[in-house]
Amino acid sequence: MKTILENKYSYAQQLIIALVSSFFGYHLYQEIVNPEKSQLTLGILLVALTYFLINRYRAEKMKL
Repeated sequence: MKTILENKYSYAQQLIIALVSSFFGYHLYQEIVNPEKSQLTLGILLVALTYFLINRYRAEKMKL
């Protein structure tokens, strides 16, 4: 019997964090090297959205 309940969203959250991190890192690099090609604002919005969604689903896990 498992004594620790596993968050069913944990694998999806790790994948989303990896994708958003690579997206943000690429656009941060573009901001430094080629500012006219950068979409850093989109990267920042994506990071913020990811942060809020992961905190929301982590909070639901705590209620169980």
